[in-house]
Amino acid sequence: MSIITTSGLTMQFGAQRALDSLNVDVQSGVTGLVGANGAGKTTLMSLVLGLRAPTAGQASVLGYDSQTQGAQLRAQIGYGPERNVVPEDMPASEFVKHMAEVRGMPRNEARGRASDALWLVGLGEERARALGTMSTGQRQRVKLAQAIASDPALLLLDEPTDGLDPVQRDEMLSLIRQVSREYGIDVVLTSHLLEEVERICDHIVALDAGQLVAQGRLEDLVGDEQGVVVEVAEVADQPGAFDDVVSRLSRSGLEVRHGEVESRMEVIGPDADLVADRVRDAVAGANARVVRIERRRRRLEDLFSVAAS
Repeated sequence: MSIITTSGLTMQFGAQRALDSLNVDVQSGVTGLVGANGAGKTTLMSLVLGLRAPTAGQASVLGYDSQTQGAQLRAQIGYGPERNVVPEDMPASEFVKHMAEVRGMPRNEARGRASDALWLVGLGEERARALGTMSTGQRQRVKLAQAIASDPALLLLDEPTDGLDPVQRDEMLSLIRQVSREYGIDVVLTSHLLEEVERICDHIVALDAGQLVAQGRLEDLVGDEQGVVVEVAEVADQPGAFDDVVSRLSRSGLEVRHGEVESRMEVIGPDADLVADRVRDAVAGANARVVRIERRRRRLEDLFSVAAS
């Protein structure tokens, strides 16, 4: 089921086009809105929330027109902004309660929901602390708590792991996935860290300079690359052996990409078995040694590499 659809959505800021005729179809589940800083992710979120009027095009969110039904729409959405905009002197429980009331929840119910949400995100015992005394990780959890306290149909989370260390990022991602699965809340989260969305998202919308690069189910976008499955590992024990193997593979018609490690390469071809056979022959011909060889899984980075070529 589609929860967000846009048609020709365009946003112009002076001479800068932040979004360019964007047509997206976001399905139910956890969706990662990915792209580098400046790709248009936050602009798209502001349009989806009905906080800005687009230069052209339209967006439908949960069946509402974001331009004409913004108030009704925002009552159904929990939003976690990227920036640290929490009031530092206010206790966490009061802040979460206040945000629930802003969305139309009665005061007594909002108080109970605020407490429940803070316990859910692991801050139940810290709920009376002033926000200004909390760490970055705790503040991010508070922003998630206020987004879910009003029982929304959809969560929009803008860079929810920003400023967190690796352990805190893992905890936040697991928490977001838990909220979606256990409470049936659809989630759209933005991130410039592609590895994060690969871990928890069902669907991907990839943007680059305001244009759509790819969208669809994660497993379809990062499946085998045209049946190509390769990761060729380190080659050693022979001076110049690595370059010799690369040369032999290139001459055989395969694409060779240097890996992140100097002695590692990725080999791309039309068929995994063919690639493995040619790698074996090239290594033997160069009198080299394979430390590790395994199948290659396409990554989200490849979507942007194709778009740039």
